[in-house]
Amino acid sequence: MNFINADACDLFNIPFFQFAQMKKFCPQDIPRIKADYKAHWDRWKATILQVAAELGTPFAKPHIESWTNGWQVRGHFFAYFKYEYNLNSAAILSVLLNRRRLSVSLDWHCYRADRSQINVQQYNQWLEHVDFARFAEFDIWRGDESEYDDFRKVSQLSPKDLTLRSEADFWCIGRNVEKAELDKLDVTQFIVESIRDLLPLYEACHQVKP
Repeated sequence: MNFINADACDLFNIPFFQFAQMKKFCPQDIPRIKADYKAHWDRWKATILQVAAELGTPFAKPHIESWTNGWQVRGHFFAYFKYEYNLNSAAILSVLLNRRRLSVSLDWHCYRADRSQINVQQYNQWLEHVDFARFAEFDIWRGDESEYDDFRKVSQLSPKDLTLRSEADFWCIGRNVEKAELDKLDVTQFIVESIRDLLPLYEACHQVKP
């Protein structure tokens, strides 16, 4: 059963995300918005847990961000996977659903950078290992690009284009499925296969250079 479809993207097409704004401008909508979020998030969680079951070891239990942080509902659903022995690393295999698309990618979790077992320079080691032919049809984007942007394919870039602009700069690589395509997709298998395909790059982030 496909829990995630185009309707799930439409969940995020609301005028306000903060409860304070909703109480001011559309208080009558709050119960419906909360109920919709909870229902879709339950399906999201079920999908991520299904992915985790298929991936198995050496993956740790996935992190699944809640649909609310108490004072607002989220603008997207977010989860990530790590190996059990890389739990303290800010390199993540990220799964994100927003109003435009579903995204599965190798990502640098900036919020965890100060506690990470590797730094962003080590994360960027994957750029030295990327096989341009093997990953030609994967999307690639800089860490500071918006999650709603149009992304380029690896095949559209040369190694020179991947030059880092600063010590904090990094790239993400992955697969994206636009909202309209979700209804035709086995979402669980798409996420599982995308994560497995990204594993050589994820592992490259954690290699210790001699």
